[in-house]
Amino acid sequence: MTKQSHDHNFKNLFLDFPKETLEWLFPQAQQNWGQVRKVEFARQEPKKHKLPDPGLSLDMPILFSFENQQLLLWLVEFQEDKAKFSIYKLLRYTTDLMEAHPQALVIPTVLFTDRTNWRKDVARKLQTKLNDRLFLHFEYMFFKLFDFNARDYYNINNPVVKILLPKMNYKKDERIEVIRQAYSGLFQLASRVLFDKYVDFIDVYAEVSKKEQENLYREIIQHEETAMLAQYIREKGMQQGMQQGMQQGIIQKAKEDIIDALELRFGEISPEIIDKINQTNDPAKLKELHRKAIQIKEIDNFGFIC
Repeated sequence: MTKQSHDHNFKNLFLDFPKETLEWLFPQAQQNWGQVRKVEFARQEPKKHKLPDPGLSLDMPILFSFENQQLLLWLVEFQEDKAKFSIYKLLRYTTDLMEAHPQALVIPTVLFTDRTNWRKDVARKLQTKLNDRLFLHFEYMFFKLFDFNARDYYNINNPVVKILLPKMNYKKDERIEVIRQAYSGLFQLASRVLFDKYVDFIDVYAEVSKKEQENLYREIIQHEETAMLAQYIREKGMQQGMQQGMQQGIIQKAKEDIIDALELRFGEISPEIIDKINQTNDPAKLKELHRKAIQIKEIDNFGFIC
């Protein structure tokens, strides 16, 4: 089975939480240059060196403006599959951005998100040297989420950290607690819109099963600090239930309208047709059947349904 890539979804973290990401992975930026005044996303497609070259996937450079007018262009790449990472491609992209933004300090950064132990490391630097003369030295900031222990970050008040907790290292029997910490921390630190967006993402990339969701809910309602989250989940569940109930009501009414139209025009209809109508739950298909019920000149099992 082909492994699903979530790289583009991880990159959305920077769109929604650029300052929080910088604060977590590169705290010395604010220590050196003060508070961030402006954030811009330089997302233009990097130039190709040959026309047949595929488009580069490293598309999340962020331009930060600080209090003292210094600029930092922080190029970040998410990598879920380290086999696809190329330090040479990263070097080319970095120099392209240095040429495009000569006033900025470009710091290439790679965040590896796969939850596996590596047998072989990736290349960390490139260097060309002859005797005492250095012609090229290139390296980048390296982060591997699986090198972080999730438990060490329970008390870090950063929504990006909370979202990424299940990608960190933890024991098998800690999984439910790690995901609970991710849910509750994100709920406390993000807007409801962003909570809904990223709690769904956590469920997808962490492959949270239905049974685990049930266990998570039990854990959430048992902790006093997650009482508000439990209430929100209940209310959201009720709202979803109401919406589902309304949709089911609309579908059921459409089925009844079809049967009524057929009975009005043709009298008693066969149980087979009624059964086929009741088995149809697609609103578009039911709408089509209602038109047929009004327009057809005679009824037969095969022709009416199909």
